[in-house]
Amino acid sequence: MAEITNTLINAVTQLFQNGQSFLVISHIRPDGDAVGSLLGLGLALQQAGKDVQMVLSDGLSHSFHHLPGSDLIMRRPNGSYDVAIVLDCSDITRTGGVLGERQPDLNIDHHITNLNFARINFVNPSAVATSAILASHLEEWGLAITSPVSQALMTGLVSDTIGFRTSNVTPEALRLAAKLMDHGANLSDLYNRALLRRSFESARYWGPALTRLQRNGRLIWTSLTLKDREMTGYTGNDDADLINALSSIDDSDIALVFIEQKGKRIKVSWRAQNGFDVSQIALQFGGGGHPAAAGAEVAGELDTVEEMILKATQKLMENGTYIKEIGNAASL
Repeated sequence: MAEITNTLINAVTQLFQNGQSFLVISHIRPDGDAVGSLLGLGLALQQAGKDVQMVLSDGLSHSFHHLPGSDLIMRRPNGSYDVAIVLDCSDITRTGGVLGERQPDLNIDHHITNLNFARINFVNPSAVATSAILASHLEEWGLAITSPVSQALMTGLVSDTIGFRTSNVTPEALRLAAKLMDHGANLSDLYNRALLRRSFESARYWGPALTRLQRNGRLIWTSLTLKDREMTGYTGNDDADLINALSSIDDSDIALVFIEQKGKRIKVSWRAQNGFDVSQIALQFGGGGHPAAAGAEVAGELDTVEEMILKATQKLMENGTYIKEIGNAASL
């Protein structure tokens, strides 16, 4: 982690001032913070007169189409750019190969497992969201927080704190929310859209997973298959936010969802109560995240990966520490 110094702040300011054409990207299977930080920074740069391409390799979920500027997001860059910025990514591979072999100019993130892969790394694990970092520093960097920018950043802030319910929420995070409201963000509407509203297909998609829900002591888990996705008409390749619902189940400490992907790969999502650091398990399997919320993508058949991950997670719960298992893992 790079210490947030005046030198670092000035380096980012100079990058924004001197650059003219920007590529802004975030991670595969984009969540609210990925989308919110992407749009927040992208729109702020556009308003400053910069040429900006905003790219998500997996595209944008329908649940974020209400945000201003969402129609500008592309799956691949179109043309050249001077400055490449990666947001909310702990590992460059999570961008879906958008940059090829190019090193990013700037990496802005809040994951404790961030690998500091850019020329300039603005990483603050104490921030509740990457959108919170932007809300704190955009004006300091010479960029304005207009109403469209505030709506995007509020979406990221609400999403990554699950409506200000995560244990890392601080008075500063709530002050940032108030600041964004002052700039035009409608908290109740954005909260509802980010956390409560969902498509008919995503609700159906939860059904098979809930019937498979299992428990061993205070560990709970379930899975979603490619067939489930096809049967229910769900077009995403994630869990439709099921993991956050499972994390609220009484008498459980860790929840897991295994989501089958094409090419014999399994997306794994962990959620943990205070006292367990699941980010270290995710990191050992090529992923990353936060102590209470982490993910990885692991090569293998669903049953094999499920057995391997459950064994590692149960060891964490029994010993309070994670002992690396031998397995074929790849980056999330």
